[in-house]
Amino acid sequence: MPSAITNGARIRTNTPAENAYNALDAANRDIALRQLRLSTGKRINSAQDDVAGYITSRALKARNGALQSALNAVGDATSVTNIAQDGLDNISGLLQQIKDAASTASSGALGTDEKVALAKSAYRLAQQIQTIVDSTVFGGRQLLSGTFSAEFVIGTGATNNLLTLAVDLTTGNTDFDISGSNGFNINITNANFAGVTGLNLSSLNSVSSSNLGIFDNANIQTTLTSLSTALNNISKVASYLGGLTNRLASQEDALKSQITNYNAAISRIEDADVAQEQLKLIRAQFLQQASIVSLAQANQAPSSFLQLLR
Repeated sequence: MPSAITNGARIRTNTPAENAYNALDAANRDIALRQLRLSTGKRINSAQDDVAGYITSRALKARNGALQSALNAVGDATSVTNIAQDGLDNISGLLQQIKDAASTASSGALGTDEKVALAKSAYRLAQQIQTIVDSTVFGGRQLLSGTFSAEFVIGTGATNNLLTLAVDLTTGNTDFDISGSNGFNINITNANFAGVTGLNLSSLNSVSSSNLGIFDNANIQTTLTSLSTALNNISKVASYLGGLTNRLASQEDALKSQITNYNAAISRIEDADVAQEQLKLIRAQFLQQASIVSLAQANQAPSSFLQLLR
């Protein structure tokens, strides 16, 4: 802290000038600090500006980065569920048309040729089902082949432990609540299509005038029942995905809110108050000018004592 010290008539040491110089140096440093903060918009540009605030802001930034990564993962998981649901909706519509064809074939008013034509038309729809299964892909992996399973990191705990959500579309997923020897599988060549034992849609192509197969009067009731069960099973899987999508939407909203709150906390700690810094800059500039005037006056004082030597 500077003190108002005078040297009397001494000219070898000019304490008032040193005090003025020190005040000028302090004003220059203050001006430099305010200009730095105004130019960067940050109150904390290095650890020396606020030791505790520096640690806190860096910890919050690290947390925010993890939340942003989790938000990206939630977006990927939502994409998976949406793409899979869209595929299932298309398959459900096609399977309904196949069931309608089977219902029409059950009419006693139709002849053999009509039933064969219905079966062949239904088989074309079954082929389209397989096309949808093959083309419903995310990240180079088929979603509806009965083998897709992935875990997505949707958050981190207080100790940075990972919080994950699994999207399981494998045939062994019991959440589907589907009975069947091979679980849920919508490959049309599988003998347990959509979890229905004995339902093989590729057999539609085997229907002929000499062997009506699953469209035969003796089998048509079983065919209709199996198709109805397959439709119900597909709806169960879509419902499972719908539940996941709802949870992901909630998590996305929560993460966005958390990221916003963390950004606000970081801003309160780290960002500069421009209005306040401008006021302090003006004050420092006034002090700088006053120090220059005082230094000039203090430097002139010793010359007045030289008059005594003349």
